[in-house]
Amino acid sequence: MKIAVIGAGIIGVTTAYELARRGHDVEVFERHGAVAEGASFANAGVLAPGYVTPWAAQGMPGKVLRYLFQQHAPVRLGRPGWRDLAWMRRWLKACDPTQYKVNRERMQRLAFYSRACLHELTHQLQMDYDRRSGYTVLLRSAQDETLVQASLDFLREAGVPFQRLDRHGVLALEPALNVDTELHAGIHLPDDEVANCRQFAVQLRQHAEALGVRFHFKKSLSPLRPAAPTTLDGRHGAATFEAVVMCAGVQSADLLRPLGLRIPLTAVYGYSLTAPVREDMDAPRSALMDERYKVAISRLGNRVRVAGSAEIGGDPLRLRDASVQTLYKVLNDWFPGGAQLSQGVQIWKGARPMLPDGPPLLGASGVPGIWLNLGHGSSGWALSCGSARAVADLISGHDPGLDLNGYQLSERFPS
Repeated sequence: MKIAVIGAGIIGVTTAYELARRGHDVEVFERHGAVAEGASFANAGVLAPGYVTPWAAQGMPGKVLRYLFQQHAPVRLGRPGWRDLAWMRRWLKACDPTQYKVNRERMQRLAFYSRACLHELTHQLQMDYDRRSGYTVLLRSAQDETLVQASLDFLREAGVPFQRLDRHGVLALEPALNVDTELHAGIHLPDDEVANCRQFAVQLRQHAEALGVRFHFKKSLSPLRPAAPTTLDGRHGAATFEAVVMCAGVQSADLLRPLGLRIPLTAVYGYSLTAPVREDMDAPRSALMDERYKVAISRLGNRVRVAGSAEIGGDPLRLRDASVQTLYKVLNDWFPGGAQLSQGVQIWKGARPMLPDGPPLLGASGVPGIWLNLGHGSSGWALSCGSARAVADLISGHDPGLDLNGYQLSERFPS
């Protein structure tokens, strides 16, 4: 079939590749000037399927309220608009503990499948991008350890190998950690990893082009029209396809709205800072998560990336100083000499396309010819390869090899 993919972030690029691999004629339309320029640009890079979890969890609303009064809060409220408020109402409803358990299982099912797909692609295509194995959750106090017990129960149920390390065990694993920062214990997940999302997307684009995929950059599209939903209109004319796959992140909801598809998608902004390694012996070896502040510290080649924060209702063009300062604080707490901060620091803010209940939407939209691969939130990198393969199989009429119950728009958000 002649298929259009809208969006060239990690979701769009992987989708285009999987469709082309099945013999389809694929074109990709992207409003930015290159692949992975939006939410995929400078994320934490952590691939930890057992820690892929919905935001909508029991007790989370109370935590968010408490965060409002903290200097270094993991979650912040900007100036939410009416769409953000409507999203938050759905989110509150999804915090039901039974629904949370179902949604977490759905996300983790997809995450483990996606990691297997990523490793398969990396091996088959002989891709070389910044990767390191191992992921460690840092627990500053006994209270922090108590709070993660529910997550550890989920890991046991899922069969995810992990090891509790005392302070000395964590320092042996990551010897550059600052011994003056309070450290109670750590949770080490040896099978998890950190990898550079943007590097992978850039390389996979090249492999997709080798299969005939055509990328069109700086192409802003008009919302889809009910009379001709698979005809894409832009400043330079129109083109008609047999199928359109929506992978446009937070823009997806506006593009689909004229078709009568009401998708409760909102932007939850995340931050990161990336700096060159100053001294290798003072830098992290792999990926860590400060559980108290929900900030990840990742080693990506000769750079250190610190990523975290979740801002609802923020301005995409405005950097919130408090969020940036939290990243600096966590970096300096754990690796005060690990990065060169005097020059070359890249500060980034990206919009994560979040659905209120957690899992993405995959598959048919209900409108003929329109398919969905969107709403991955902060887990886009961890879910991308599996989501792309499943959607490409569905479009091609193949068995996706994955139970997709609970990922359909008609199941989750019926109009």
